[in-house]
Amino acid sequence: MKERQRYLFIRILEACNADCFMCEFALSRDTFRFSPADFAELLPRAVAAGVGYVRFTGGEPLLHADVVELVRQGSAAGMKMSLITNGMLLPRQIERLAVAGLAQVIVSLDGGSADTHDVYRRSPGLFDNGLRGLRAAAGLGVLPRVNSVVGPHNYAEMPQLQKVLTEAGVRQWELSALKLERIISYPDPDHVRAVCDPVYDADPDELLVPLGKRFYGDTAEEQARFFTASVTPRATGPLCHVVDDVIYLDAKEERAYACSCLPHREGAGPGGAPLREGGAIRLDTPAFRAHADFFREEGPRSCHGCSTTAAGYSDDVARLGAVPPWQY
Repeated sequence: MKERQRYLFIRILEACNADCFMCEFALSRDTFRFSPADFAELLPRAVAAGVGYVRFTGGEPLLHADVVELVRQGSAAGMKMSLITNGMLLPRQIERLAVAGLAQVIVSLDGGSADTHDVYRRSPGLFDNGLRGLRAAAGLGVLPRVNSVVGPHNYAEMPQLQKVLTEAGVRQWELSALKLERIISYPDPDHVRAVCDPVYDADPDELLVPLGKRFYGDTAEEQARFFTASVTPRATGPLCHVVDDVIYLDAKEERAYACSCLPHREGAGPGGAPLREGGAIRLDTPAFRAHADFFREEGPRSCHGCSTTAAGYSDDVARLGAVPPWQY
């Protein structure tokens, strides 16, 4: 199997046009923008670090005036370019993004219809625009993916959403548990399993099946932690392999992390590493490697779960030595 390539995630802005209740960037008007000049400086470092995939995150990346140029730069450097969006602006921008070389687009959809999704995200039009953008992406040869945040408010919608996404031609789907700074209570865990187990156990030739682990855990132990303490699934250990393959850049603060969850944690070991040394962008510095090494060993014990795709990815790497592309 080919040697796996690393993933570079870049938070290119923190502004957003949606009002999602679970997001720290909801309706943010932050003015920071990651510049094409900084990306041009970063790209040779990324190539040297073995990066093959770049994903733009936010905020809402499609609010960035230079997002098409950023995609073009990365594609020209040989990167497979991806971005995650709430979907509102996607229909009007997807054609230019495809021409620029976008390889994958990820849309956040949490309900089976506009009647539910737009209420949860407090933004009318998100569901319909997101689906329109996904269908257009598929027609343009851009891999369409959906990420869904699942909680007590919407888990019963997942079978309906599964059918909608299958019919829309979506190729990848992640369900990740809602995470808030409190215990999230599910009145009837057995009902969650009864509704959602068939989503994961569906025939992949007939329905789109979510990536990675179940959002409530695959094993009895994982599910007990989830339903009693809101600890989402994580790498089963003894090591976390995500940190070997991921570089996440908080571009505004110029900090590099070995996992996309770590920038949102407080007091959880080394706080990433500086992106610049002596004014120049650097990747894979000794400070970054020390940070990654810490969470490789401590993550499976200290992390309060991660995305279901990342958890599955780390376990697959441990089991197989490599995983197919675009799984994280």
